[in-house]
Amino acid sequence: MLTKRQNLLETIRGGHPDRFVNQWEAFAMVAGDPITAKNPRPTVKGGPDVTDGWGVVRRFPPNVPAAFPLHDPAHKVVNDITKWKEVVKGPTFDYAEGAWDNILAQAAKVDRNEQFLSMLVTPGIFEQVHYLTGIDDCLMYFYEEPEALHELIDYIVDWKLQYAQLVCDIVKPEVIIHHDDWGSQLNSFMSPDMFAEFIVPGFKKIYGYYKSHGVELIVHHSDSYAANLVPYMIEMGIDIWQGVMTTNNTPELIKKYGGQITFMGDIDNGVVDREDWSLEVIRREVERACTNCGKLYFIPNTTMGGANSLYTGVYETVTAEIDRMSKVMF
Repeated sequence: MLTKRQNLLETIRGGHPDRFVNQWEAFAMVAGDPITAKNPRPTVKGGPDVTDGWGVVRRFPPNVPAAFPLHDPAHKVVNDITKWKEVVKGPTFDYAEGAWDNILAQAAKVDRNEQFLSMLVTPGIFEQVHYLTGIDDCLMYFYEEPEALHELIDYIVDWKLQYAQLVCDIVKPEVIIHHDDWGSQLNSFMSPDMFAEFIVPGFKKIYGYYKSHGVELIVHHSDSYAANLVPYMIEMGIDIWQGVMTTNNTPELIKKYGGQITFMGDIDNGVVDREDWSLEVIRREVERACTNCGKLYFIPNTTMGGANSLYTGVYETVTAEIDRMSKVMF
């Protein structure tokens, strides 16, 4: 029987996996570096607002699934992107002696024959911009202030490259799981041409740096429609697109791009991860995804950006159903 790590490599390389890669099982996550700690976010519904190292204020109301930045004029960091240099400053890269000890201790415990030593990086380039500006103004700036937007993106990319250098030098991860949502359920937030101009160059630098400094795989999370951006994902160096919603027509993407990139998802959280969730619905969705998408270049997974669910028991039930389908199909 292949290890979880070996089975994932067989799957994404078109080899001979002996079962489905079951959601996030192949990735041993470590966390708690001192630079990420400078970007806290609320974790308790209804708790106090939290300001991160970029000056972004987040709130976690009791009736929503996650915290998000406040973008009223009093809280928004960038109200005029032409003056972004006056208000935007990324977190510093200083840290106390021993500040990396905890994450290094986690890394030392990872069995690298069984799993990949993995780190999560969030937010991405696009998300960092709209955290600072607000999503509506951000999208308008692509048209109205492209020069200033390019400058802000370059600043964010430079910051991320400095962070990448620390991570690769100190932790030495084998997988980077990077978040950056690029669309709604139905379409990308910007045209492919605009995406190629503003977003692709920065990620090519970031992902290129990681891969040239010991990172074996790039997993990119975007739980959205982004089928029209897949050629650029491949150009960026993404190995696995995680969060692929069914609106992308995952089986068609696998037929077209399998061998160049792997697709992880096709089990929409909006369908299975609900207050009224049921085994019947989860079983139906997992069976559909596994049957339609096949054994290669596909990892069945909910579209959530991590090994969890909004409602207790959903992730574990999906995992059990994927195991069942492995017994059926392999």
